[in-house]
Amino acid sequence: MLFDPTQLETLMVIADEGSFEAAARRLHVTPSAVSQRVRALEGSAGQVLVRRTSPAAVTEAGEPLVRLARQLRLLSAEAAAALGEGNVVDLAVAVNADSLATWFRPVLTAVAERAGTALRLHVEDQAFSHDLLRRGEVLAAVTREPAPVHGCSVEPLGALRYQAAAAPQLVDHHRRGTGPVWSSIPMVVFNEKDQLQDEVLAAHGAVRPPIVHRVPSTADFLEAVRCGLGWGMIPDLQLTPAVTAGDLVRLPGSKPVDVQLHWQRWRLESPALEALSHDVRRAATSALRAPTRT
Repeated sequence: MLFDPTQLETLMVIADEGSFEAAARRLHVTPSAVSQRVRALEGSAGQVLVRRTSPAAVTEAGEPLVRLARQLRLLSAEAAAALGEGNVVDLAVAVNADSLATWFRPVLTAVAERAGTALRLHVEDQAFSHDLLRRGEVLAAVTREPAPVHGCSVEPLGALRYQAAAAPQLVDHHRRGTGPVWSSIPMVVFNEKDQLQDEVLAAHGAVRPPIVHRVPSTADFLEAVRCGLGWGMIPDLQLTPAVTAGDLVRLPGSKPVDVQLHWQRWRLESPALEALSHDVRRAATSALRAPTRT
């Protein structure tokens, strides 16, 4: 079945913008034209592709077509660039906040040195970033999921090690014997999806304490723990300097948690995507723990 590229592009822009009106502004057409294109595409597919809600959302049937639209855009931009037309190659990538704040930084430097490449980052928890791949919202993702999304390849990157840490004064205040009182010491989580702290509590037969703070920013999360707001799981790459400076201590009796990361990307013959994958691979090898072999 053949699909009209203009209609596919329109569907993709609706997915990005969340409404027919915003898509019309970006495409420089009327909302009526956007509606006509979507109806025509739905007629070709024989299924509803967009939920007319606020915000508008692509249906499960529409997700493969959004992926196709992004693939066409990437390949078209690369072909135009190869012909000297100066097109910008847009790379949409999902990466978790802790990776972005630590080992992923050299990837940004490498992309900055390549003219004509625009990196569009989606910051998502590593346990959920593969959903963005499945929905066609990104070309590649740093994810915990080792099973490839349909149409994608996957390779292990290594482990990002986290350790339970807190400000020394907070540990002293909630100490019983040689370890903390897990049931009472305040805790900091990144957001509702963050369950690393819960893994540590479960290992000690404890549940969440009465006071749980939510700090949805990697830099501010570290500062919140450093200020004594509560204990949290800190990546080793951030924790080691803070321990050396005396700002944080590792919580006695807690074991580190290694989060195995993988790189999933679309199976496309794309020079830009291959170059990005090389950058990610090199950065991970330099900073992450070796992947666990199963």
